[in-house]
Formats: sequence, structure tokens, C-alpha cells
Amino acid sequence: MKNPFDTDERRAFRKTVRDFVAKEITPFADAWDEAGVIPWELHQKTAELGVFGFGIPEELGGLGFDDAFMRKIWAEELAECGAGGIGAALNIRTVAINPVVQHARAGIRDRIVPELTSGRASASLCITEPGGGSDVASLTTKAERVEGGWRISGSKTFITGGMTSDYFIVGARTGGEGLGGVSLFFLEWGAEGFTRTAIERKMGWWCSDTATLYFDDVFVPDEDMIGPENMGFMAIMQNFNLERLAIVCGSLGSARVCMDDAVAWAKERVTFGRPLITRQAIRHKIAEMSARIDALDAYANQICWSINEGDMPVAELSKAKFLATKTLEYVASEAMQIMGGAGYLRGNRIERAYREVKVMAIGGGSEEIMKDLAVRQMGL
Repeated sequence: MKNPFDTDERRAFRKTVRDFVAKEITPFADAWDEAGVIPWELHQKTAELGVFGFGIPEELGGLGFDDAFMRKIWAEELAECGAGGIGAALNIRTVAINPVVQHARAGIRDRIVPELTSGRASASLCITEPGGGSDVASLTTKAERVEGGWRISGSKTFITGGMTSDYFIVGARTGGEGLGGVSLFFLEWGAEGFTRTAIERKMGWWCSDTATLYFDDVFVPDEDMIGPENMGFMAIMQNFNLERLAIVCGSLGSARVCMDDAVAWAKERVTFGRPLITRQAIRHKIAEMSARIDALDAYANQICWSINEGDMPVAELSKAKFLATKTLEYVASEAMQIMGGAGYLRGNRIERAYREVKVMAIGGGSEEIMKDLAVRQMGL
């Protein structure tokens, strides 16, 4: 479907990203996923595309501009590799970088942001805890004031990049109950009392490391608080919205992958003397998949336009997120049905998408939380 928001610059960017993914990622995606790791050189090669620098000033190694459509293109095209864990491993730094750019002291910002945008280092945003995920207001990791700073005690879990990140943006309770009592802190790996263990045997995203982090009376100096005290949640709200946009567009790209692979299979597979693609039941499946993908694409484009116009449409992003993961869930299931037993074997993109859709539906705010947030944003 023709995109009315396309420009020469965006088309050129899409081609650059598509060529990069086809050459540097897709041929190795299955092997990396099975091995449970991507080579660190890929972070630096990817950084050369500029995709870690959206919204980051040029003097900090960023692009000096932002464009929601280019964010969309990056997420869509990266999904072509067929392994969502690669995107999770590469993009985790972008979830953590904005609070540093916007609120960290200059000494931290000027030192680490160029390392993140260049792919030399990575960072993780640490909010989820063993006792709670989407319910940020119930966060229990505590930061107690001491002379010259704070002592952090508690733990975080399901932290993407937690085993390989160099820097961590940690949410901790410094005030009373609820969102108003949460502050953000900058920690580096190696701080005394800071330990981590890997979370293994995941359903998907195998090549993206995940960790549980432990803070045993970890000292953080006053100047390493990010943003005002008790205002940490507000500092990360923008990140949540952009993370959800990435999930929407990644789900869109993954749904396209599933449909494309199912169509290719249906053209080649012969049943009872005829290609599978000639069967009405199969053709109807493809039509339904295509319609849902087109609808999601149009919705995502409208959201990107709103963001570029200076509006952050929280209700629409929330609705788009659960619409996107439900679309991917449907398309992956139908695509696997078309492939039959061959789709159930590891090593194909449909099988992996079928497993990985669940982390997309949970991460960045579960489908249920998104529905509730959308209705509240609608004033109901």
C-alpha cells in the first residue's frame, strides 16, 4: 500500500537499513539465536546507521533530529531478520538513553551518551521487579539517604541486556507510596554490592540476554540521581511511549515476514495436484492477514505523523500496541497453519515469531494494562 508520508529521505533510509539487515544480520540470525548471543561488533556496525541517535544532539553522537517515521522504518526492517532477540539486544540502549540526555548531570551525559550512540557500550533501564511488572507504582526497591548520597537495596528482574550492559538507570523508591515517590539513579556495572544473574531457558528472544539484578546497600552519590527527587516516573514516561512505538512497528514488520513466508510456501507447496495458493481456504487466510497488516500500518503511520507534529498520542499508542500484538499473534498462527508441520520446526521465521509474540504482548506494558491506560486517556 502506498505510504502518503514517504519522502525521498525516508525511502533512502529504508533502503539503507534493508540492505544492511539483509547483508549483516539475516544470514546469521538463526545461528545467533541458537547460540544465545550476537557478536558485539554488530552493535558498532548498527550504530553507523545512526539508529541509536534519534532525538540525540549531534555533540553527543546523535543525529541532531528525530523522526518517528524513521523509527518505524528501523523497527520494521530489522524485523525482516526473523529473530526478535536481535532487535532487543541492539535497541535496549535506546530505552535507557533519553533520561540520561534529558536529566543526568553533564559529567554523566557527556561521557556515556557518545558511547551508547556509537555502539561501544550499552545501557539498561531497570524498573521491573520480582514482585511486580507493569505496576510501576508498587515499586519496592528502596534508596535511603545517607551522607553524600543514597544507599540502594532491592532487586530488579527481566532486565533486557542486564548481563552485558555497562550502565544502568535504576528506579528506586525515595518517597511515599505510588508513582510520586520514585526516583532514578545512574549506576555502573562493578559498583560494590551490585550483582546479577542470568535468566535462561526463555521462550523466545534467545540471543538477547536477560538478568535479575541485586542491589545490596549500593552507594550512589547525590550527583548520580537522574532528574529531580521523586520525579523519576515522569522522567521515563517518554521512553515508555517510544518503546511502545517500537513494539508496534516491530510487530508490524514481523507480521509481514510471516505473511510473506506463508505466501512463498503456498506458491511452492503442491497438494492433490495443485499449488496450495489456489485453494480458497488458503487465499482467504492470506486476504485476512493482509487486511489486518494494512490496517495496522495505516494506524502506525497516523501515530508517527502525530508524534512528528509535536503530540504524543498516548491513548492511540496504547491501543496500537495491543492491536499490533494481537495482529501478529493472528498472522503468525495463520501463517503456521498454512505451512503445516514445516512451520513447527525450529529455524524458520514463522516458528520464531509464533513464540516471540508473547514477549511483545507483555513487554512495555501488557495488553491488559494498555487497554486500561487507553480508556483512561480517553477520559473515561
